[in-house]
Amino acid sequence: MRWLSVAAVGLAFAPTIAHAQALACNIPDRISVPRLEQPKRGEAVRNPAITGYLLAMSWSPQHCADVRNPRDARDRFQCSGENGRFGWVLHGLWPETDSPGYPQWCRPAKIVPQPVLKKHMCMTPSAQLLQHEWAKHGTCMSPNPAAYFRSAELLFRAVRFPDMKKLAAKPQTAASVRRAFAAVNPGVTAPMIAVSADRQGWLDEVRFCLGPRMKPARCKPFQSGVKDGRQIRVRNASTLR
Repeated sequence: MRWLSVAAVGLAFAPTIAHAQALACNIPDRISVPRLEQPKRGEAVRNPAITGYLLAMSWSPQHCADVRNPRDARDRFQCSGENGRFGWVLHGLWPETDSPGYPQWCRPAKIVPQPVLKKHMCMTPSAQLLQHEWAKHGTCMSPNPAAYFRSAELLFRAVRFPDMKKLAAKPQTAASVRRAFAAVNPGVTAPMIAVSADRQGWLDEVRFCLGPRMKPARCKPFQSGVKDGRQIRVRNASTLR
């Protein structure tokens, strides 16, 4: 049974507990109800055995720099500045296998309840993204969205983040970004960290590879992201203190 062990998750990065960079977050009394999400046409339902996980974290300043209109419904909470200022946010906690065919869309997903959405909007500042992560990934790990997001939150809150202003001050490589994260997360080494960049070389995500007990583990070749020598630029967030 693929129930998540909250106790095990809480110890995954111990003792490096730290808050993530949601510098300010004001949750409204009512969150817009997301739409149901189902596999797109041609997208397979896969339910293989889980052998590990990825904790995928997005650099919010880069995401917001890429959106067409920060006040559109999809990105308003995260990017308009009306509800908060965000640095690193959680994209998702993803189950993995020993090959690229990771589990997805394992069971039908109902709408994530309002209390669960509100509890995690400062971690993942999009109700629709929370719904998507639950439907595509979370249903493969737990029958309960509250349990899935609680486990994701425990892992995310345990991650320490490097000085992003310092990283943004000069060009980086994927290797230097990996080293920066490894340096502030005891027990995590650079080969356990994947880096993702867009076509222009802007840093957009960092992912921690985790083993079957949700402890940091060496990334498999298909998980590792861009190569060490790839030049990386880091978006400087003027609102970050």
